[in-house]
Amino acid sequence: MTKHEVVSEAQWLEARRALLAEEKAWTRERDRLAEKRRALPWVAVEKNYVFEGTEGPVTLADLFDGRSQLIVYHFMFGPGWEEGCPGCSLLSDQVDGARQHFEHNDVSYVAVSRGPLEKLQAYRKRMGWKFRWVSSAGTDFNFDYHVSFPKGTREQGVFYNFEQRPDPEIDELPGASIFCKDERGRIFHSYSTYGRGCEMFLPVYGWLDVVPKGRNETKKGNLTDWVRRHDRYENDGRTRAAGRAMADAT
Repeated sequence: MTKHEVVSEAQWLEARRALLAEEKAWTRERDRLAEKRRALPWVAVEKNYVFEGTEGPVTLADLFDGRSQLIVYHFMFGPGWEEGCPGCSLLSDQVDGARQHFEHNDVSYVAVSRGPLEKLQAYRKRMGWKFRWVSSAGTDFNFDYHVSFPKGTREQGVFYNFEQRPDPEIDELPGASIFCKDERGRIFHSYSTYGRGCEMFLPVYGWLDVVPKGRNETKKGNLTDWVRRHDRYENDGRTRAAGRAMADAT
């Protein structure tokens, strides 16, 4: 850990107030960007995407589930994969708590992957998630929204995060896309974000960013330094099992 100067309470307050002024400026800038994000023009979705869900074939329109706004998380789980991406799993651990609120604010949520439905559902059960997850295998959805790049299509580079990039050497990359449906049932694509743009959906980073060691990564965004699937962390002798924590609270 980096050594820190130890000061008096008065000196600490002076430094903290100076930082607070910067934090408030950043909050206002974040609000400004959010407003611009919501004001982006829309693109009409012309294709009739049909996914495989637990209830059978479901269209993109079906995924709105009676609401007018839809969040699609492009979860990295390719056709030949046995487990989901650890980073996508970290994000997904934090969805259900928020989902029970935004679903009451006209927003639906679904994870979409190219993996076979039976593998997606088995992994979802293992992780204890409740959100909807469908397979886009057999559709162009992942390709059209630039998150899947099978071998044979990557060698000349890929279009990802709104620019041409060299071969990522992996078939799947993360992202989130937002869709809206109007009163006539027409569907529009309003927003997508990729790579570190998805960090806004990770409250765990908000907590880590306020502690002295921060994310404790060798470089920013290198979550592989520390993230494991939540059932794969080793017991370090200090972490209580969830059941123990609940027992202590009662």
